[in-house]
Amino acid sequence: MTISVRKVAAAAALSAALTASLAGCGGSGTQDAGREARLGTPAASAPAASAPGSAAPSPSSSSGAPGAPLAGAPGKAPTLAPGPDGLTPVFERARQHTDKTVALTFDADMTSDQGPRAAGGERFDNPQLISTLRTLKVPSTIFMTGRWAEEYPDQAKSIGTDPNFEIANHSYSHHAFTSPCYGLPALDGAAARADVDRAFAAFRQAGAVNTVPYFRFPGGCYDDPALRALSTAKVTAVQWDVVSGDAFAKDPDAVAEQVLAGVKPGSVVVMHCTRSAAPVTEEAIRKIVPELRKRGYRFVKVSELIGT
Repeated sequence: MTISVRKVAAAAALSAALTASLAGCGGSGTQDAGREARLGTPAASAPAASAPGSAAPSPSSSSGAPGAPLAGAPGKAPTLAPGPDGLTPVFERARQHTDKTVALTFDADMTSDQGPRAAGGERFDNPQLISTLRTLKVPSTIFMTGRWAEEYPDQAKSIGTDPNFEIANHSYSHHAFTSPCYGLPALDGAAARADVDRAFAAFRQAGAVNTVPYFRFPGGCYDDPALRALSTAKVTAVQWDVVSGDAFAKDPDAVAEQVLAGVKPGSVVVMHCTRSAAPVTEEAIRKIVPELRKRGYRFVKVSELIGT
């Protein structure tokens, strides 16, 4: 079966919450309300042929036996077939809409120029959130920037060696792959492709092994040229259908209510793993998880949703 990729207007009902949430990913300002996106309707999945770009496993790796995957290289997770003209496929919700599964995803954001802010004490990590996810036994997908992995290598390794989690690519720099995008500086096609490879290399350097060939565009912004620039990376772009609104939120109950109101079978929820930008996420999770379980939902990683 083939994957259809069609143009649709950005969902007006989500625009206000989306703007606040995506600004929390490092951007500022507003996105063009007329921006077009391309959404994939998953109809089939296939094993990843190889790790994306320069992060691919080498036939004669120094990590052990011939063919052994390099630490930090994406594993054999299900991916979607390319869209028309070979464009990178886009996934936002499971095709199976009857199974009560939901994927909680967390963007570990840090832009390439935020080192001085981190040195000054600003926290872009959230170890308490990761601890709570472990305690509650919630399988999760962390969309991590390479710069975040460099700033917090011990945490990146801990997350990336825990079978409860999988690490997906959120770029190295958290710069935009199309413009305008919430005030983020933009990369051209060649720089965008290299940025993805650099992030996978940062995961490898940190010692993360539970990495998957999925990519989330910074700010969620993309167009055909961006999908074309990533086509040789052999990744599936992952969006979402539920915006948590946790970016800069101060009320965990409001975040929890927004998630609980939006979740449907097969949903992908976008949240954040950055204390400075999303300070109430961990508290909201402690409300969301038991309530969704009470409603009969099972938490899964994105790889399981794509594989169904």
